[in-house]
Amino acid sequence: MRRTIKVLLASPRGFCAGVDRAIQIVERAIEKYGAPVYVRHEIVHNRHVVDRLRAVGAVFVEELEECPDDRPVVFSAHGVPKSVPAEAVQRQMIYLDATCPLVSKVHVEAERHFAAGREIVLIGHSGHPEVVGTLGQLPAGAVTLIQTVEEAEAFVPRDAGNLAFVTQTTLSLDDTAEMVEALRRRFPEIAAPHKEDICYATTNRQDAVKVLAARCDLLLVVGARNSSNSVRLVEVGLKAGARDAKLIDEAAHIDWSWFQGVETLGLTAGASAPELLVQGVLAALNERYDIEIEEIATRRETVTFKLPRAIAPRGGRVTTLSIAGTDA
Repeated sequence: MRRTIKVLLASPRGFCAGVDRAIQIVERAIEKYGAPVYVRHEIVHNRHVVDRLRAVGAVFVEELEECPDDRPVVFSAHGVPKSVPAEAVQRQMIYLDATCPLVSKVHVEAERHFAAGREIVLIGHSGHPEVVGTLGQLPAGAVTLIQTVEEAEAFVPRDAGNLAFVTQTTLSLDDTAEMVEALRRRFPEIAAPHKEDICYATTNRQDAVKVLAARCDLLLVVGARNSSNSVRLVEVGLKAGARDAKLIDEAAHIDWSWFQGVETLGLTAGASAPELLVQGVLAALNERYDIEIEEIATRRETVTFKLPRAIAPRGGRVTTLSIAGTDA
């Protein structure tokens, strides 16, 4: 007799509007210009997405110098330093910027603070492409990166009365709040974003995990190990009460020994993980157990982002993502 496992399926989960837009940009560029279309850095942090786009004509590179002058290039959803599009212009390349609009908002905020003469603190993870891109919007030394509460406590500004902070969009809301609290306590006049920098999709997926985590014996997060928002979902789940939490790229990476004693499983996916991978996990579970699925819907996302004019459909339509679950 097969064992029954309850599956709590988080909603929202998986693709956000920024990821959906970035993928569409690559697809439409290939349709318009033909293959190959070059993409600087992984368009989003998911091997399955990258492999599918590679199969239809995308060539992924790390630096612009690897791209020929006569083929289009797409900049990834994480954003790039200003020097990259400047080089593309100098080389007279066709380029399309797939930077998530919410990341672009952080770039604009940083530039606004810099123009106002403020010293800027960026809360984020060193080396992450989004952080590299944000740092690269301004001259070297204009932005100080802070990664921990301890660094926030130790930070010594040039002028404590003339500070501002911005954040990476894919961080844990709770961990970021601790760093922001430390900065605000030490520097009460520090300028904050007009609206929270942590993106709606990151927040919504973390909130959904918080709701189901306390009921889970095991939480599975579908996503890549280099996906910041996916890694954060594992951390959030453990903090919110899940007995155990694992990050998996796909169903094939499940270690079934994890399921010993598991009666209730939580399942979600990072913002760059396609839904077909979630369905693959459910199919694998169904082969071994009788599963009862309960969808935990906490928000409804109906976010829209415009595609670049060069590849937008006639009428200027936008890319739309609607997921069961209220907009942030």
